Amino acid sequence: MLILALFYIALGFGALAALAVMILRIGSLLGECPQSRAIARTGAITIATGFSAIGAGGVILIGATLPLLADAPMVAFLTALGLAALCLGLGFTQAIGTLRAVMYDAKPKQVAAAPA
Repeated sequence: MLILALFYIALGFGALAALAVMILRIGSLLGECPQSRAIARTGAITIATGFSAIGAGGVILIGATLPLLADAPMVAFLTALGLAALCLGLGFTQAIGTLRAVMYDAKPKQVAAAPA
């Protein structure tokens, strides 16, 4: 059970780190535009930090359920890993949606000319 728990920790935090790096890379790609450079990079760092904090807590909480199925350690491992992957994927989708909203809100608004 200890080996499976260590595998879970490695895979869970590995997936968390990979997704956080993806958020930062997407933010740096969006930051190549000179008009939104600062907003994209600042937003990506903030969102990736929040995603990492919440995701780490989720991985830890899900991992805490591993001893509940001590009689079937492989079932516990696969269930916990699947749930962690699902939760991290949903969080990643929300994080990218938030980054997209930040970029959309930063777009300069066009003011219509007043009728004469």
